[in-house]
Amino acid sequence: MNSNFSHITVLLGEAVEGLAVRADGCYIDGTFGRGGHSRLILQTLGAEGRLLGFDKDPLAIATGNALAADDGRFVVVQRSFAELAEEAAVRGIDGKISGILLDLGVSSPQLDDAERGFSFLNDGPLDMRMDPDRGVSAAQFIATASEEEIARVFKEYGEERFAKRMARAVVQRRSEQAFERTADLAQVLTVANPAWEKGKNPATRAFQGLRIYINNELGDLERGLDAALESLEVGGRLVVISFHSLEDRIVKQFMRKHAKGEADKLPRDLPIIPKAFEPRLKLIGKPVFASEAELKANPRSRSAVMRIAEKVR
Repeated sequence: MNSNFSHITVLLGEAVEGLAVRADGCYIDGTFGRGGHSRLILQTLGAEGRLLGFDKDPLAIATGNALAADDGRFVVVQRSFAELAEEAAVRGIDGKISGILLDLGVSSPQLDDAERGFSFLNDGPLDMRMDPDRGVSAAQFIATASEEEIARVFKEYGEERFAKRMARAVVQRRSEQAFERTADLAQVLTVANPAWEKGKNPATRAFQGLRIYINNELGDLERGLDAALESLEVGGRLVVISFHSLEDRIVKQFMRKHAKGEADKLPRDLPIIPKAFEPRLKLIGKPVFASEAELKANPRSRSAVMRIAEKVR
């Protein structure tokens, strides 16, 4: 794995502003990456402030450990943000966190490093794991999964409308030769896709679905959102940046559900709404998108959408 790849943090100022950082607050960066958001949070924190970072990627952890060595207010752990409640409990900060930031998806260094196997543009080993030491690689999944399961992953997680056709092509080819490289898989998917979208590689959606499945990204997001709500203090902010429609749908529905509360489940003539049915979140502002200037500087920010909510109960 190569660490010599740069990363431009998306919605950097907007995300940290959305956290409404207090100088003495305790914060979580659930997706440390290369530390863009964390560094700006630390600049905003005072001497009593604390920041805890999470990431699965060992190269991100190496960057985080270097930052932690320079700044005693910061600690990073190699865990998924889905486990933030457990980590917060161990550290005695459960229910005392002032803000949580989740910047979802894959980082630029992961995409640009061919050895990580995330991209169809850079040929490399077909891996796709954010933590290369855990779980099943994309190559292992493609080699062993049924045609129906591969099609399900392409369709459910990649929203690929030709999922069945592409899965059939993959299974036919693997019977002759196993897939080991990203370019090899991308070529088979490209040929199997009968309707190319303008400006988009024909393998894009299938690769995206495979990556999301391999890393359990949507499952982690659902667990992480629940954990974040429980771990925040009242008045604490939850800021989430999504890059995929499935991610954003989960975030939007979660925030709306808890901002609405569950009063509609009670009898209409009930004079007082029990506290357990009152809203737990308050939506802050409208969804935030990258500015024209950011889009020009970083085209990968074009699909980013940021949502903010504040815990009220």
